[in-house]
Amino acid sequence: MESLHVAHLGPTPYRDGLALQEGLVRARAAGETGDWLLYPDHPPVLTVGRGATADNVLADADTLRRLGVERFEVARGGDVTWHWPGQLVGYLVCDLDGRGRDLHRFLRGIEEALIQALAVWGIGAERSSGRTGVWVEGEKIASIGIAVRKWVSYHGFALNVAPDLRFFDLINPCGLRGIHMTSLAERLSGNAPSLAEAREVVAGACAKALNHPGWTWESAATAWNFAASEAKPKSEDAA
Repeated sequence: MESLHVAHLGPTPYRDGLALQEGLVRARAAGETGDWLLYPDHPPVLTVGRGATADNVLADADTLRRLGVERFEVARGGDVTWHWPGQLVGYLVCDLDGRGRDLHRFLRGIEEALIQALAVWGIGAERSSGRTGVWVEGEKIASIGIAVRKWVSYHGFALNVAPDLRFFDLINPCGLRGIHMTSLAERLSGNAPSLAEAREVVAGACAKALNHPGWTWESAATAWNFAASEAKPKSEDAA
């Protein structure tokens, strides 16, 4: 297995990020490229997965508009979550055919990567039986939602580095009622790592947990070049 390709996309509208993933899924399924970890910087967006129920979005449409939040229904598994500044979002476009077509093992690999990354900052994280994601003392610090097409994964994880956690009060995060979301900033008394540092640490942990020999930085332009031509970004911010 070759090194994991990692790209920081910079400011990326959610629609463009989804188009890039779909293009890379086609390229990966065709054997034209290897596995990718994409780091977009999304503007505020609410994503609703296949398993969502309407009452898990507590904010009404007017509130979302006032906050400048877009809402997208997406093909990934899972329920409802936010993407907000201060959160590390990572999309994994990976071949599952060579991993025994075992989605559950792949999900456990992502969890393990985030657990090992958090240990770098002295945070003891863990799994919660029957609930996908990563937790710290009963509070959720990372959400995971994956979709698969032609046995290639897309979508991925959202790790709370230093977002404003109050916005999670407007949803039932991942469809779970009564849970508290936490972050590195909250756990480290405001001394959270930068997003740049978090990208480096998490990339290394993902490469190791998903059995890559290493990882390499790639440009956003390189990622788009591997994606199908019809998936090229419609906005300059995502280029």
